[in-house]
Amino acid sequence: MDSPQSKPIASDAGATRAGDRSGHRHRIVIVGAAGRDFHNFNVVYRNDRATDVVAFTAAQIPGIADRRYPISLAGGLYPEGIEIVAEAELERLCAVHHGDQIVFAYSDVPHEHVMHVASRALAAGADFVLLGPSRTMLESKLPVIAVTAVRTGCGKSAVARWLSRHLRNKGKRVAVLRHPMPYGDLARESAQRFASLSDLETNRCTVEEREEYEPHIAAGNIVFAGVDYAEILQMAEQEAEVIIWDGGNNDFPFIRPDLHITVADALRPHQVTTHHPGEAVARMADVFVINKVDSAPATDVALLTDTLRAVNPGAPIVLAASPIRLDDPVAARGRRVLVVEDGPTITHGGMAYGAGYLAAIAAGATVIDPRPWAAGVLHDVFATYSHIGPVLPAVGYQKPQLDALEATINGADVDLVIIATPADLTRLLHLEKKAIRARYEFAETSTPTLSEIIDAFVDRLPHAGSYR
Repeated sequence: MDSPQSKPIASDAGATRAGDRSGHRHRIVIVGAAGRDFHNFNVVYRNDRATDVVAFTAAQIPGIADRRYPISLAGGLYPEGIEIVAEAELERLCAVHHGDQIVFAYSDVPHEHVMHVASRALAAGADFVLLGPSRTMLESKLPVIAVTAVRTGCGKSAVARWLSRHLRNKGKRVAVLRHPMPYGDLARESAQRFASLSDLETNRCTVEEREEYEPHIAAGNIVFAGVDYAEILQMAEQEAEVIIWDGGNNDFPFIRPDLHITVADALRPHQVTTHHPGEAVARMADVFVINKVDSAPATDVALLTDTLRAVNPGAPIVLAASPIRLDDPVAARGRRVLVVEDGPTITHGGMAYGAGYLAAIAAGATVIDPRPWAAGVLHDVFATYSHIGPVLPAVGYQKPQLDALEATINGADVDLVIIATPADLTRLLHLEKKAIRARYEFAETSTPTLSEIIDAFVDRLPHAGSYR
């Protein structure tokens, strides 16, 4: 198969097109959050002489604006790179650069939020554009299984880890492609390979990146991520027989899947059709996994089942648990504890609490609200995400956030810290209190099982080396 470089499904993507019948060259602002926005540029606009991407805007992730998309990634049509500015600058960009198309390119936001951005674009005189799978998915020469979710925090990465172990047990070499998290030097992060914990140090990964990569590495997986997914895919194809796409937020895959597993959260049964592009992901699914049925009321599981069947009646539904365990539950019994939860799940994922809180309560601990000891930038986090319960979200995009996290934990009047982040924060922070970890994994609970579905998929694959 030819190189996948700039080769999405659609035959015209990346090719020179007439901007319109008059020969006008569309001037484009891509509205993003350091992920889907860069991918859309790479596969659709980078080599297109009929369009001019004048800027990216940045949202959701602190500190990713005021950079430039580097020349090495932007290509020959952009000898100075492309500026990245805060989304608040959208109207100014349209006025200064005469922008006539606004491309929306980030995920896990309410449908209403998307239309607010659309209204801003229209008021500025621009078209509002959403690029879909046909324009943006790359083709692989290997079989691809994608794991996505209708919301952040559904447990898709635990499903992806289970899937990798299951495939390895069947003798398959697996590569995990993770949704992008390029929060640092974009040129250095073009295509990254993580096979050991030392690779995380070498690449100066943030807490959020570690939360995604570290559990995969512990499970024996090699993880590929970065900015340029054509290059990333080529790297992964050299080492694997099967590609697993471990999606971020509720975005649809960057690589065309041969089997698409979408995870829904039984604790949030009303959120299948409320967020973008989670509803689209639900409608695209080949298989649904309803996760956390061990923690949710049976009525919510039934409601979620009915909703999924209504939007996508052809996809089989697998029920699954997300059992949580503490490393030392006896240590938590009767204690005052501070619970540190996965950051993205608790912030823009919209959850009041997560696995750590549930584990603490089950162990008989008293959970203490961290707000009285919140230090530095964590004051802003709690103010911005007022839905957060009595837990501490592990935010660590930059050093000031890590410093605030450490100061908050050390300053809290508690007996014990329960860390429920997928990454081991004790490797990054100097903690003055005893800390134990809460862990959670994927467990099948119903028929059909995901094992049966995956086994049937693997049995249909050609022999190694002959796929596609």
